[in-house]
Amino acid sequence: MREALDDASKRMDKAVKATAHEFASVRTGRASASLLERISFDYYGTLTPLNQAATINVPEPQMIVIQPYDKSNLAIIEKAIQQSDLGLSPSNDGNIIRVPFPPLTEERRLELVKIVKKLGEEGKVAVRNVRRDVNDKIKTKEKNHEISQDEQQSALEETQKITNKHTNDIESLLQVKEAEIMEV
Repeated sequence: MREALDDASKRMDKAVKATAHEFASVRTGRASASLLERISFDYYGTLTPLNQAATINVPEPQMIVIQPYDKSNLAIIEKAIQQSDLGLSPSNDGNIIRVPFPPLTEERRLELVKIVKKLGEEGKVAVRNVRRDVNDKIKTKEKNHEISQDEQQSALEETQKITNKHTNDIESLLQVKEAEIMEV
Protein backbone atom coordinates (compact mmCIF):
# COMPACT_ATOMS: atom_id res chain seq x y z
CA MET A 1 0.00 0.00 0.00
CA ARG A 2 2.85 2.36 0.90
CA GLU A 3 4.39 1.94 -2.57
CA ALA A 4 1.13 3.09 -4.21
CA LEU A 5 1.08 6.22 -2.04
CA ASP A 6 4.77 6.92 -2.72
CA ASP A 7 4.16 6.48 -6.45
CA ALA A 8 1.21 8.87 -6.24
CA SER A 9 3.33 11.45 -4.46
CA LYS A 10 6.09 11.20 -7.10
CA ARG A 11 3.60 11.50 -9.96
CA MET A 12 1.94 14.49 -8.29
CA ASP A 13 5.37 16.10 -7.77
CA LYS A 14 5.95 15.76 -11.51
CA ALA A 15 2.61 17.46 -12.21
CA VAL A 16 3.58 20.35 -9.92
CA LYS A 17 6.99 20.68 -11.63
CA ALA A 18 5.38 20.60 -15.07
CA THR A 19 2.96 23.33 -14.01
CA ALA A 20 5.82 25.45 -12.64
CA HIS A 21 7.65 24.97 -15.95
CA GLU A 22 4.54 26.10 -17.85
CA PHE A 23 4.26 29.16 -15.59
CA ALA A 24 7.89 30.08 -16.34
CA SER A 25 7.12 30.28 -20.05
CA VAL A 26 4.36 32.86 -19.53
CA ARG A 27 5.62 36.37 -20.13
CA THR A 28 5.63 38.88 -17.32
CA GLY A 29 6.79 42.49 -17.50
CA ARG A 30 10.30 41.25 -16.81
CA ALA A 31 12.68 39.67 -19.34
CA SER A 32 13.52 36.02 -18.73
CA ALA A 33 15.53 33.56 -20.81
CA SER A 34 13.00 30.82 -20.00
CA LEU A 35 10.44 32.62 -22.17
CA LEU A 36 12.42 31.63 -25.25
CA GLU A 37 12.63 27.91 -24.33
CA ARG A 38 9.76 26.96 -26.62
CA ILE A 39 11.12 28.79 -29.65
CA SER A 40 12.66 26.53 -32.29
CA PHE A 41 13.89 27.34 -35.78
CA ASP A 42 14.86 25.49 -38.95
CA TYR A 43 18.61 24.85 -38.73
CA TYR A 44 19.71 23.13 -41.93
CA GLY A 45 16.50 21.13 -42.16
CA THR A 46 16.29 20.27 -38.44
CA LEU A 47 13.95 21.97 -35.98
CA THR A 48 16.39 23.20 -33.33
CA PRO A 49 15.54 24.83 -29.97
CA LEU A 50 16.92 28.36 -29.73
CA ASN A 51 18.80 27.65 -26.49
CA GLN A 52 20.85 24.94 -28.28
CA ALA A 53 22.01 27.27 -31.04
CA ALA A 54 22.71 30.50 -29.17
CA THR A 55 23.76 32.05 -25.89
CA ILE A 56 20.84 33.81 -24.21
CA ASN A 57 21.55 36.55 -21.66
CA VAL A 58 19.39 38.97 -19.69
CA PRO A 59 21.65 42.02 -19.13
CA GLU A 60 18.81 44.18 -17.79
CA PRO A 61 15.21 43.58 -16.66
CA GLN A 62 13.65 44.77 -19.93
CA MET A 63 16.07 43.18 -22.45
CA ILE A 64 17.19 39.75 -23.66
CA VAL A 65 20.35 39.46 -25.75
CA ILE A 66 20.80 36.43 -28.02
CA GLN A 67 24.19 35.59 -29.50
CA PRO A 68 23.95 32.77 -32.07
CA TYR A 69 26.88 30.38 -32.33
CA ASP A 70 26.55 30.61 -36.11
CA LYS A 71 26.01 34.22 -37.26
CA SER A 72 24.33 33.02 -40.46
CA ASN A 73 21.32 32.12 -38.29
CA LEU A 74 20.67 35.70 -37.12
CA ALA A 75 17.82 36.41 -39.55
CA ILE A 76 16.24 32.96 -39.07
CA ILE A 77 16.28 33.28 -35.27
CA GLU A 78 14.92 36.82 -35.45
CA LYS A 79 12.06 35.64 -37.67
CA ALA A 80 11.28 32.70 -35.33
CA ILE A 81 10.97 35.09 -32.37
CA GLN A 82 8.72 37.44 -34.36
CA GLN A 83 6.46 34.56 -35.40
CA SER A 84 6.15 33.21 -31.83
CA ASP A 85 3.05 34.08 -29.81
CA LEU A 86 5.11 36.15 -27.35
CA GLY A 87 4.47 39.48 -29.09
CA LEU A 88 8.15 40.48 -29.11
CA SER A 89 9.99 42.63 -31.66
CA PRO A 90 13.63 41.53 -31.92
CA SER A 91 16.30 43.52 -33.78
CA ASN A 92 19.77 42.45 -34.83
CA ASP A 93 22.94 44.44 -35.42
CA GLY A 94 24.78 41.78 -37.43
CA ASN A 95 26.31 40.13 -34.35
CA ILE A 96 23.59 39.78 -31.73
CA ILE A 97 19.81 39.95 -31.46
CA ARG A 98 18.30 42.28 -28.91
CA VAL A 99 14.79 41.56 -27.71
CA PRO A 100 13.30 44.52 -25.79
CA PHE A 101 10.41 43.86 -23.42
CA PRO A 102 7.88 46.65 -23.57
CA PRO A 103 5.83 47.17 -20.42
CA LEU A 104 2.61 45.16 -20.44
CA THR A 105 -0.72 46.95 -20.75
CA GLU A 106 -3.34 46.35 -18.07
CA GLU A 107 -5.48 44.47 -20.62
CA ARG A 108 -2.59 42.18 -21.57
CA ARG A 109 -1.80 41.53 -17.89
CA LEU A 110 -5.38 40.40 -17.30
CA GLU A 111 -5.18 38.10 -20.35
CA LEU A 112 -1.96 36.57 -19.01
CA VAL A 113 -3.55 36.04 -15.59
CA LYS A 114 -6.37 34.09 -17.30
CA ILE A 115 -3.80 31.97 -19.16
CA VAL A 116 -1.90 31.27 -15.93
CA LYS A 117 -5.10 30.33 -14.10
CA LYS A 118 -5.94 27.91 -16.91
CA LEU A 119 -2.47 26.35 -16.68
CA GLY A 120 -2.87 26.08 -12.91
CA GLU A 121 -6.22 24.35 -13.30
CA GLU A 122 -4.68 21.90 -15.80
CA GLY A 123 -1.99 21.10 -13.22
CA LYS A 124 -4.62 20.50 -10.54
CA VAL A 125 -6.53 18.22 -12.92
CA ALA A 126 -3.34 16.21 -13.50
CA VAL A 127 -2.93 15.82 -9.71
CA ARG A 128 -6.56 14.75 -9.34
CA ASN A 129 -6.14 12.20 -12.14
CA VAL A 130 -3.27 10.63 -10.21
CA ARG A 131 -5.50 10.55 -7.10
CA ARG A 132 -8.25 8.80 -9.06
CA ASP A 133 -5.81 6.17 -10.36
CA VAL A 134 -4.45 5.47 -6.89
CA ASN A 135 -7.92 5.35 -5.33
CA ASP A 136 -8.99 2.84 -7.98
CA LYS A 137 -5.99 0.64 -7.13
CA ILE A 138 -6.79 0.85 -3.41
CA LYS A 139 -10.45 -0.05 -3.97
CA THR A 140 -9.45 -2.97 -6.20
CA LYS A 141 -7.15 -4.31 -3.49
CA GLU A 142 -9.99 -4.13 -0.98
CA LYS A 143 -12.36 -5.91 -3.38
CA ASN A 144 -9.79 -8.67 -3.86
CA HIS A 145 -9.50 -8.93 -0.06
CA GLU A 146 -5.80 -7.96 -0.15
CA ILE A 147 -6.46 -5.21 2.43
CA SER A 148 -9.17 -4.60 5.02
CA GLN A 149 -11.83 -1.88 4.84
CA ASP A 150 -10.03 0.03 7.59
CA GLU A 151 -6.78 -0.09 5.62
CA GLN A 152 -8.65 1.04 2.54
CA GLN A 153 -10.19 3.98 4.39
CA SER A 154 -6.84 4.94 5.85
CA ALA A 155 -5.14 4.76 2.43
CA LEU A 156 -7.90 6.84 0.78
CA GLU A 157 -7.52 9.50 3.48
CA GLU A 158 -3.75 9.53 3.01
CA THR A 159 -4.20 9.88 -0.76
CA GLN A 160 -6.48 12.86 -0.18
CA LYS A 161 -3.89 14.49 2.11
CA ILE A 162 -1.20 14.06 -0.56
CA THR A 163 -3.57 15.47 -3.18
CA ASN A 164 -4.42 18.49 -1.03
CA LYS A 165 -0.74 19.22 -0.45
CA HIS A 166 0.04 19.17 -4.18
CA THR A 167 -2.99 21.23 -5.21
CA ASN A 168 -2.02 23.78 -2.54
CA ASP A 169 1.52 23.84 -3.99
CA ILE A 170 0.09 24.62 -7.42
CA GLU A 171 -2.17 27.29 -5.93
CA SER A 172 0.86 28.91 -4.25
CA LEU A 173 2.78 28.92 -7.53
CA LEU A 174 -0.27 30.43 -9.23
CA GLN A 175 -0.52 33.24 -6.69
CA VAL A 176 3.17 34.09 -7.04
CA LYS A 177 2.95 34.14 -10.84
CA GLU A 178 -0.24 36.22 -10.75
CA ALA A 179 1.44 38.78 -8.48
CA GLU A 180 4.47 38.82 -10.80
CA ILE A 181 2.26 39.50 -13.84
CA MET A 182 0.24 42.22 -12.15
CA GLU A 183 3.36 43.94 -10.77
CA VAL A 184 3.91 47.25 -12.59
